[in-house]
Order: sequence, then structure tokens, then C-alpha cells
Amino acid sequence: MNQHHANEPYIATPEGARSIVKGLLNPRTFFAFTKEHPLMVLLLVLGAAVAVNRFFIGGLARTTNLDNNNPWGIWISFDLLCGVALAAGGFTTTCGALIFNIKGLRTAVKPAILTAFLGYAFVVFALLFDVGQPWRLPYPVFWSPGTTSVLFEVGLCVMLYVSVLLVEWLPNATDWLGMRKISHAIHKASIPLTVMGVVLSTMHQSSLGALYLIAPGKLHPLWYSSYLPLQFFVSAVVVGMSMVIFEGTISHRFMHDRMSEEYLRDHDGVLFMFAKACSIVLFGYFWIKIIGIISTNSAGHIADAVYGPIWLVEMAGFVVLPCVLYAVGYRNKNTSLIKFTAALTVLGVVFNRFNVSWFAFNVNLPASQRYFPSLQEIIVSVFVVTCIVVCFRFSAKHMAIFSDHPSYDNH
Repeated sequence: MNQHHANEPYIATPEGARSIVKGLLNPRTFFAFTKEHPLMVLLLVLGAAVAVNRFFIGGLARTTNLDNNNPWGIWISFDLLCGVALAAGGFTTTCGALIFNIKGLRTAVKPAILTAFLGYAFVVFALLFDVGQPWRLPYPVFWSPGTTSVLFEVGLCVMLYVSVLLVEWLPNATDWLGMRKISHAIHKASIPLTVMGVVLSTMHQSSLGALYLIAPGKLHPLWYSSYLPLQFFVSAVVVGMSMVIFEGTISHRFMHDRMSEEYLRDHDGVLFMFAKACSIVLFGYFWIKIIGIISTNSAGHIADAVYGPIWLVEMAGFVVLPCVLYAVGYRNKNTSLIKFTAALTVLGVVFNRFNVSWFAFNVNLPASQRYFPSLQEIIVSVFVVTCIVVCFRFSAKHMAIFSDHPSYDNH
């Protein structure tokens, strides 16, 4: 395995790949990983145990608190709606770097694509838990007669976009394995892949909001409006850029020795560009939300004892405040403030998706019939996030994610 030092990133080689694969088959590797990351291993074991119960023993009935009144729970609210939104950094970053040719964004492309690919791949994995018959997950795309359904469009776009992300990420693996011809062929198609990814993302990010347009009597008026598709798309753009900042912050903490000098040099510039863009987009998002309230004559509901404060917290604490903090961070070139605001924005979009699909949904049901996830449902969601972290760590540690492979030095 290659030796490396600070500011000398790990160089992926076929020999190193073979050595690592052999190491993974060695039980000592598992015990060493367990000793180094006991909490992570515990979460993986718990998740695997719940998976066995879900698929082979108890099914949905003994795993979840879902019922006919609440067929969608935290696996949709968090694993799907939040997962798809948080993975939006892939199309925002590649669009800025490869289509608009914004200088300084190039080094952020590979980490953003890796995050997006893992996010979408594990969204599909999480859906296997939620679908009553997991083997029929592809049914809406290939065999459903309801091609006018919004859910059909979401399923088709997600399937295609996962495929696009897989192809965009693949050069990292083929470089690692020494398959350079495949890598060069994919790089030549980077612009068409990026365009396809942007189009598909625009469609399904907005369509996830459109899913809730068919439930005007279930979703609270403060969140229901015909602007839901636009709100979902715009907030996904914001959280995508924020997630790139957030992921970069965590990676700098734990993967600093894997980063090239170019990546380290461009890092602050990426923060400032995205902070400026996020502030502008959040300002627009605020007014889209306000227009949605006005268009449905729902402003009076802000005085509601329960949902009024929740809406105000979302708007003031997770829209207006990040908008201002991003602007201040960009003006003062304050990277710490920008990183904090990125985490706040990520939390805010998670809060919004929970409000639309859970907290402010089925508001007319009696309190005794309202949904709250079971412990096993929560474990599965944590398990999915843990799997993403493990896969990201492995890819970033052993592949050239934060640097260029030597074969591209002259490109």
C-alpha cells in the first residue's frame, strides 16, 4: 500500500486496490475497524438485525408504526425526501463547474458526485424497507399503466439519475483498478452526463413537492400551496450547495491528508462562492414561501397555537437567518460562519421536509391516530446514514476523490 504524508495525497493504484480487497477478506480487518469505530459497528449491527426482522421475520407490521391512515412515515420523510434533497450537491456543483465553467469549482466536483451518488443509491436501498413487496420496487417504472402519475415520473427520474451518477463516479473506481481507457471514455462524455443530470434533478426534485398537491385536505394550509414543486426544487438547490460545504468541512477534519494542494487552495473559494449563491437563493426562496401563503389566503393560520410557531421557526430560524448569515460570512470572508450556516441550512431543509410530510401532515386525525416512528424505523434510518458514511470513508480513503489521479496531470 502506498505511503503518504501530509499534502501528498494517496495515489490510487491497481496494486493498492488488490491489497485492500485482500485486506477486506481478512477477519483482522473487521476487528481493527470495530476497535477503531465501535459506535459505527454497533449501528451497523443493529441495522442489520432490524433488516432481518423486516424482511424475513416480522415484515412491516412488526417493524413500523405505519397503518392505513399513515402509510408513509420517517422512511419517506427522512430517507427519501431529505436524502434526495441533501444529495442535490451533485447537480449544482457539476452544473457550475462543467456547464458554466466557474473557476475554482472543479476540485469540488468529485466529492460532490460521490456524496450525491451515495445519497441516491441509499435512498433506493432505504425504499426496499418501505415497500411492502421489495422485489416490486421497479414496478412503477417498467410495468405500471399509470404513466401520468407523479410518482411514476419520480421513480423514472431517480432510476435514470442514479445511473448517471454511477457513470460519473465510475472513473474513481476504474482509475483505482487501472482501467484508464474506461475512465477516459467517461470523461469525454462529462458534459452530456452533466446536462442529463441537471434535467433529471430539476424534474424529480420538484415532483417530490408535487406529490403533496393531491392532499390539500391533509397538509396544513401554511405548507400547502401550488408552489410546492418550486419550493422543493429551490430549497434543494440551496441545501445541495450547503451540503457540499458541510461535507467538505467534515472531510477536512478527517481526510486532510488525502487532499491535494490544489483542493486545499480552492477550498475557501468554493465556500465563498456557494455562500453568496445560497444567500441569494434563500432570499428568493423566502419570497416564494410568502407568495404561497398569500395565494392560498393562509396568513391567518400563522396565529394557530401549534402550527403557527412551527412555521415561524422554519421561516425565521432556517430561511431568514441563514440568508443573513451567509451574506455576512461572504462579506467578511468568515469561513467559520459559513460552515456553521451550512449546517444550519441542512438542518432547516430537513425540518421543512419533516413539516410537509410528517409534522403538518394528516393534521385532522385525532392525536391518538397520529403517526410516530417505532424504534426500529429510527434504527433503519440511522443505519442508512451510517452505511453512507462508511462507503464515503472507504472511497475517499482509497480513491483519488480529493485530488487528481496522476494520469490526468496533463489534462
